[in-house]
Amino acid sequence: MTTPAAINAALRGDNALPLRPINQVMDLERLGAIHQSRLSFMRTLVRRIMRERWQIEPARFELDEQGYGTVIYEITTPNKLYSFVLFSDYLSPDERNDRVIATKWDLTMALVDGQVDDIYLEKLRQNVPLQEAGRVDARVFVLSRANRSARNFDYVVDQLAKGEQPDVAQIAKVGYLYRTTAVYGSGKLGMADWEKVSTRHADFARPFAAEMFVCLMLRNFSLLQTEHIAQYRAPETYNPMQPEIKRFFGIGNSTGLGMAPYLINHPLLINQWVEMRELALARIRVLGNINRPVLQQLPELLDRCAIHTEQTVTEDEWQTANNQQVLKDLAAIKQQTATDFSSWDELLQWSEKNCSLQGQEMLVSVMLELYPELVDDLEDYHAAEEYLDLDPVMPVQQLKQVIEERYQWALSFDFAVEGAKDIFWYRSEEKMEPRLGDTKEEDGKEKQMALGVAYAVRKCYDQLSEYVAENPQHTTARFMVAQPKLRGIVRRIQSMNRCIYGDIQANLLDREILPMHLLRAKLAFFGVGKFDPRSKLWVRNTMFQGAPLLEDIGKTFNDDWFMPLAPQEQGE
Repeated sequence: MTTPAAINAALRGDNALPLRPINQVMDLERLGAIHQSRLSFMRTLVRRIMRERWQIEPARFELDEQGYGTVIYEITTPNKLYSFVLFSDYLSPDERNDRVIATKWDLTMALVDGQVDDIYLEKLRQNVPLQEAGRVDARVFVLSRANRSARNFDYVVDQLAKGEQPDVAQIAKVGYLYRTTAVYGSGKLGMADWEKVSTRHADFARPFAAEMFVCLMLRNFSLLQTEHIAQYRAPETYNPMQPEIKRFFGIGNSTGLGMAPYLINHPLLINQWVEMRELALARIRVLGNINRPVLQQLPELLDRCAIHTEQTVTEDEWQTANNQQVLKDLAAIKQQTATDFSSWDELLQWSEKNCSLQGQEMLVSVMLELYPELVDDLEDYHAAEEYLDLDPVMPVQQLKQVIEERYQWALSFDFAVEGAKDIFWYRSEEKMEPRLGDTKEEDGKEKQMALGVAYAVRKCYDQLSEYVAENPQHTTARFMVAQPKLRGIVRRIQSMNRCIYGDIQANLLDREILPMHLLRAKLAFFGVGKFDPRSKLWVRNTMFQGAPLLEDIGKTFNDDWFMPLAPQEQGE
């Protein structure tokens, strides 16, 4: 297996793999155009579960005929035993609220280290349903909650109770029975922090593995619960759901601005995610043999991507236009590769001239899908030590040169023009969520979140240039004594200069900034699909649609749920 050292050697050595340029890859609009892939965290988690044959069984199943009660699943991996604890409670219509400020939910759940006895279960029962208002201990990795889909849950129960199957066309419109409203981890509310999880629990040592696992378990419970209720309601006519229809159900998710700051506040981690994806692409460009099986599978994958895109339901005009353009791009790629196709490099270059950004990045995901032997081992290298180190002995002239070379994109913005600094990011105390403020119309700029990296670099560079002119022989340490408020951005500049890709290239203070690109980028790394923007600030999406079921563990697994299709389409 490739080691990090070997990866770095390949990236930096004389025979370096042909990575795409930094300015191309880290452009915010391109990052907002990427799609799910083999390296997305949902895919890598499912591969591990299926490969290692995790045993996931209900250890306690106490649901009444309406589906309310307590369920505990025990998860046995090759390393440890964990418990997934779930509380199902009645939620009246006037209490239903999908916002972060809600106080009650249909389901609340926790992923816990070890077995759960009656005493600990009671402690969880007193706190997990409260979510932010409760407290848990470090045995808990993840805390989450979810609400039923108003359009699907009762409908599916009714169908199964009548002995009929849900209409696939209706499922395609809303591909889930529950939607999450938050998934918490990394030390929040007393839970185990990331350092503990990553060093003591190998099963969840990859970024967001535990959070993705909770969503997977929620998806499988939602299917079990609907069947349970339907069977109680009409035991004589009840008919269980067909497996292929079950697999087409995912979990709904709504993602707003709360996710956007993460990409800015964890630059080393985001760089690592991008680097692994680009390294996988570079391997294929060099080593990807275009043989008969590849030539046969490529048009099939392009068709699948097209049908998946057609089955994505959205009322948003911007997303609809994007989807229509992707369909045109996929048709053009299919035609381009139908004859005289012998080079991935040439195809990528062709796509950059003839396809939209989303079409180009869809092609990248398809390429990764074709070569698991060149891609899958990189799934182990998505973590990063997130320390932004200050190099005090770096000469100030070298620091200035680093900014000019690595942050030319930030220096290219003219912050004096109208609208360039009109937006500020802040956290709403009332809504408990990040918000965008207008500097011309709203107060609170003094409490803004430090997300304007481009502007901070510009200010640092201007003050550094004046300092270098007067003190050309000084070190960064001397500059920091003179300008202590710049320590944070200098630390970031120096640390990101040691990365392959570095910072996301955008002015997040600009009036025309589209936060949707940040949300899309992170969600694509997670592996979600069916993007349905509800504004430029939040998006609905679907998780784990097409993934294997718990009952599929131990059976033949070909890892073929990329861009899942409605069941009737798969047979055509």
